[in-house]
Amino acid sequence: MAEQNHSPRKELQHRTRAESPGKKSWHSQAYALGAISNFMSTFLTFPIYKVVFRQQIHAMVVSEAVRQLWHEGPQYFYRGIYPPLLSKTLQGTLLFGTYDSLLCSLSPIGPHSLGHRWAAGLMSGVVEAVALSPFERVQNVLQDGRKQARFPSTFSILKEFNSYGLWGRLSLGYYRGFWPVLLRNSLGSALYFSFKDPIQDGLAEQGLPHWVPALVSGSINGTITCLVLYPLIVLVANMQSHIGWQRMPSLWASAQDVWDTRGRKVFLIYRGGSLVILRSSVTWGLTTAIHDFLQRRYHSRKELKD
Repeated sequence: MAEQNHSPRKELQHRTRAESPGKKSWHSQAYALGAISNFMSTFLTFPIYKVVFRQQIHAMVVSEAVRQLWHEGPQYFYRGIYPPLLSKTLQGTLLFGTYDSLLCSLSPIGPHSLGHRWAAGLMSGVVEAVALSPFERVQNVLQDGRKQARFPSTFSILKEFNSYGLWGRLSLGYYRGFWPVLLRNSLGSALYFSFKDPIQDGLAEQGLPHWVPALVSGSINGTITCLVLYPLIVLVANMQSHIGWQRMPSLWASAQDVWDTRGRKVFLIYRGGSLVILRSSVTWGLTTAIHDFLQRRYHSRKELKD
């Protein structure tokens, strides 16, 4: 037991919690660390994401989605990568940065309880949804193959949104599908941060290499969270793929339409679930592992300077 309590992961937590709350410490770097880790994981996993998106929109199997992207040509394969690359980088900045800031406000010294982690994760998800929903909206329109001719670029989509009135720009343009985005992001962040550290700490006590607990913890959390919230992910993709004033049903009508077009069957709502598991495991596993690695590097350098 004594050896377990002095695992590298526990020692890192003990040192960071013991630092003075008013002193600039490692957690102030969470914004930069979150940005870097999300940027790298998003770039590496974008091909998987695009196949999953086509399944969510067209309710097709994996082979059909891959075949559709293949027929469109390689020049369109990374079409739409810039909005998610930018949004996911900002997401990491806000998600990890605001979470650490809120957590330190709720519990300046620690240890941080499950309630503290849940509340900080929930609030950071709200901030993330408000700031990044417009990026996801543009991204979903760009990735819909049915709209390539009408909207060949990000600028063409922005031009369409800006042609609406002020309220239309928000409700029909940039913030179309905002409420399911808010629910998905807040619950997803709360779940991720609530259970990431306990799983990682438990694995770290087994004497595994530093990167293994972070990778496994992120993979497990990302997979479970994404599967639980998958119906909201499908609903958001379908709501945000609509453009114009003609086809803008309400939230309830959109949910009913998705349910009807999937034959009122849960397993059709979860079509694409196999790739969601893979994407979530790889993305959040990489993000968590990269973030943990950068965090340790920064803390080690800071100790050498001190």
